[in-house]
Amino acid sequence: GCPSQRGGNVTLKINYSSAEEPMQALISWITSQLQSSVGTYLSLVTPTLTALMNCPEARLIFSSSGGIGYLCRHLRVGRNTAVSASSKKLSKESGSSVQQLYELCFCLWTMTYECNSSASVRAHFNRDGAVGALVDLVSSAPREKVVRVALSALRNLALCSDDTSPGKKVINGSVFLSDMIGAGLMKNIDLMRERQWTDPDIVDDINVLYKLLHDNYKEMSRWDVYKAEVESGHLEWGILHSEKFFKENAKMMEGPDGDFVLLKILITLVGSDDEDVASIACFDIGEFVRHYPNGRAIAKRLGAKDIVMKLIEHENEELQRHALQSVSKMMVQNWAAVH
Repeated sequence: GCPSQRGGNVTLKINYSSAEEPMQALISWITSQLQSSVGTYLSLVTPTLTALMNCPEARLIFSSSGGIGYLCRHLRVGRNTAVSASSKKLSKESGSSVQQLYELCFCLWTMTYECNSSASVRAHFNRDGAVGALVDLVSSAPREKVVRVALSALRNLALCSDDTSPGKKVINGSVFLSDMIGAGLMKNIDLMRERQWTDPDIVDDINVLYKLLHDNYKEMSRWDVYKAEVESGHLEWGILHSEKFFKENAKMMEGPDGDFVLLKILITLVGSDDEDVASIACFDIGEFVRHYPNGRAIAKRLGAKDIVMKLIEHENEELQRHALQSVSKMMVQNWAAVH
């Protein structure tokens, strides 16, 4: 059983460590199954994992085993399956996909209750793309019960505190709120406030998140918002993707360590399956090249030219156009004169 939930009046002969060992073995087996991309294994382990998540010790062991990352990966895959199926008039198979989404999301939600007390759990949520996976679920809204659990998990992340010692990286609610803004949750929450919800918990979570997101947004600079958006991978056309923005902020692309990490992310996003994201990434790389001193050489050194070149003959004409312009900016010394 769960060591922290033993009854005070019951005397057990096994000690704490021996109770934890079989739990570790079971969680080790579960995480090994979650590493598989086969849905059959997922349906075997999610009911067991859901039951285990009632135990705080199990949650911590699961997190230290990389469980949060596995959950996020399966949420992204499952969400695409369920959305695809729902557009085809939901069959029995798609219904099971939605149930799996719910169970995976439920497990992630229970894990958020460890964020206040565990810096390690917060770090896993921050590193493994949990916010992006949860925001995707909210925006696709496969079922109301999935939305309810996803919103509650986001609320817990937005409200979590930081107990780390000075000098260590701070990961708290503000960090997660910035991730949510970058992933486009504000727009989703604004739209959701206009809908009629029968579940009062959903209404409460929407209202809390609305206030937290808008308060946090007021404190963020345009560069902060751009950085959060690029790091989330959810790029959307707007003022942040314009000549004016890059004229003012191209120097910021260096990053605090001078490693151009955002440029590297943009180069990766050129290969996104989302053609709008790939188009915006091409545009941003081209504008960086134009407005950053020696930007052409830096972009080429990081492999941007070769990757963008592959899209010049893409079947999507808009993506093709942005790729061609981006490559041209990398090759032409004075783009403004040519343009």
